[in-house]
Amino acid sequence: QMQVVESGGGSAQAGGSLRLSCVASGRILNIKDMGWYRQAPGKSRELVAELTSDGKIKYADSVKGRFTISENNAKNTVYLQMDSLKPEDSATYYCRAHLVSLRMSLLDVWGQGTLVIVSS
Repeated sequence: QMQVVESGGGSAQAGGSLRLSCVASGRILNIKDMGWYRQAPGKSRELVAELTSDGKIKYADSVKGRFTISENNAKNTVYLQMDSLKPEDSATYYCRAHLVSLRMSLLDVWGQGTLVIVSS
């Protein structure tokens, strides 16, 4: 059973910081990429930041220069450091792992999400 679990959401003032963590677990052969997405009420889910196994990083234009994605490969963990938060960053943040299982299946595994609220 594959599982992705996020943590670290909560409330912050505009200009503040939060750090999200995401751990992938289960019968994993390797992880191709992991990323963070977010969905605000009434809006579509959007990519926030993505980190591939070959080290490529992609950020949404709206978070460039403010958010930083990083990883701990040994722990199948990815982090999202969010600085200079804005009220428009408020959303439920989801982690996604694109991985190969021990049964050689290519899977997209999503977490349950963690809520981030930024007040002005």
